[in-house]
Amino acid sequence: MASAESARAEAKRPLSPHLQIYRWTWTMAMSIFHRATAIVLYVGTVFLAFWLVSLASGAEAYASAAWFFGSPVGYLLLFAYTWALMHHMLGGVRHFVWDFGRGFEPSQRFLLAKLTLAGSIGLTLVIWIVALIAR
Repeated sequence: MASAESARAEAKRPLSPHLQIYRWTWTMAMSIFHRATAIVLYVGTVFLAFWLVSLASGAEAYASAAWFFGSPVGYLLLFAYTWALMHHMLGGVRHFVWDFGRGFEPSQRFLLAKLTLAGSIGLTLVIWIVALIAR
C-alpha cells in the first residue's frame, strides 16, 4: 500500500498556492490595504457614533468627546480614519476603472496601485493642513 505522500507525487497535482509562493506585488499590497481600511472604517464609525451621541447628549458629554478627540491619541485616530477613508475611496476608484475593462496591463496596474497610495497620503495631508489652518 502506497503512502499518502507517494500517492500525491504520483497524482502530480499542483499544491495550493500560498503567500510563500507568490511574489508580493503592488496590486496585492493595495488589495490587502483596501480590505484593512474597510475594517478601520468600521471601527472608526463607532467613534463617529460616539461623537454624534455626545453631541446630542448635552454640553457635558460633548466636552468629554471634544477632550478625547483633541488629545494626541484622538488626533492620531482621526488622522488614521482620514487616511483610511481616502485610501479606501481611491481603491474604489481603481476598481471602478477596472469595471470598465481599463487598467489591466501590468504597467497600468502598477501605476494605479502607486497612485492609490500616493493619492491617499496626499489627500489626507491636504485635508489636515486645510483643517488646521481653518482652525
